[in-house]
Amino acid sequence: MAEKRLAGSGLNYPGIGSTERGTAPAGYPRVLEETFLGSGMEVYRRVAAGILGWELQRRAGLRVRADSPVAVPGERVVSGFGAGPFRLNAPCEVVWVREPAPGGMPQSAGFGYGTLPGHPARGEESFEVEINGRGEVFLRIQAFSKPANWFYAAGGLVTRAAQRHVTSRYIEGARTLASEGMPT
Repeated sequence: MAEKRLAGSGLNYPGIGSTERGTAPAGYPRVLEETFLGSGMEVYRRVAAGILGWELQRRAGLRVRADSPVAVPGERVVSGFGAGPFRLNAPCEVVWVREPAPGGMPQSAGFGYGTLPGHPARGEESFEVEINGRGEVFLRIQAFSKPANWFYAAGGLVTRAAQRHVTSRYIEGARTLASEGMPT
């Protein structure tokens, strides 16, 4: 469904919306990170609000430019890191969003966005928080991508190391969100 809706939007990879289904297109390496964050609906809702409000990106050290304060399908966002002329911008478009449900457990909330021309990769990444039937809260980050051009392909080891670093910063940001307001 997402692929048909967004096919003409500039997204530059196959399998649009695949992270919502937990899959990746053939030939695209897949990344999956899952981390326990705590327990309870309060933790779940706090992390969900942070994910949907671009907070994971900000806490990972990325500058986020988006017209909407929250992720919505079709929203274009440019995140970037670095400084001045050494800033690398990464334009993306939100391809799916799942809001927290008013009810109980289990449920999940989050979004996935895909790359646009000018991004150093071609692919998709998603950020999702889940609360299971026991009240345990987990962060799930999924991605699949390939370098956008020969220049980024040539820096393969550096590119993969940068992706691992940013993913670890997303996880740390989610852990901080989960623990905010909790008694110490």
